[in-house]
Amino acid sequence: MSLKKYQTKRSKGKTPEPFGIAKSGKEVFVVQEHHDQNLHWDFRLAFKESASGRSGWVLKSWAIPKELPLESGIKRLAVKTEDHPYQYKDFEGEIPKGEYGAGTVKIWDKGEYKVKEWNENLIEVELLGQKLKGMYVLVRPKGKFGKNNWLIFKKK
Repeated sequence: MSLKKYQTKRSKGKTPEPFGIAKSGKEVFVVQEHHDQNLHWDFRLAFKESASGRSGWVLKSWAIPKELPLESGIKRLAVKTEDHPYQYKDFEGEIPKGEYGAGTVKIWDKGEYKVKEWNENLIEVELLGQKLKGMYVLVRPKGKFGKNNWLIFKKK
């Protein structure tokens, strides 16, 4: 599964973050306000993966330096990060000093989502949250923008 990168960055038992693989789940999203060295928002979409005959749910994740747009016409940088365990959708707490991502994590918004399109360069989803409602697009621009740099915006 794609959680190896996540697990190598964390010390199981030293941090309260979840580590397991979820066999069942549903299409949910979470936005976590993360107060580490630099305040940012982590945007996560639950996704069912299949690899080597095994399947499980993970959270595809992006770090967004500024709060997510609530209105159309605003684009934000979204930096792709490692996948997180599905159980992270409910995580709030303090990551201890000395651990990767040390600081406070709290849920800013969460809910279900519906996929309109999902491919390697474009993700379009309808978010059904308390704050984030409507069609949102993640797009990976071509060129020298960087392979992990995406843009996120709300559609009209």
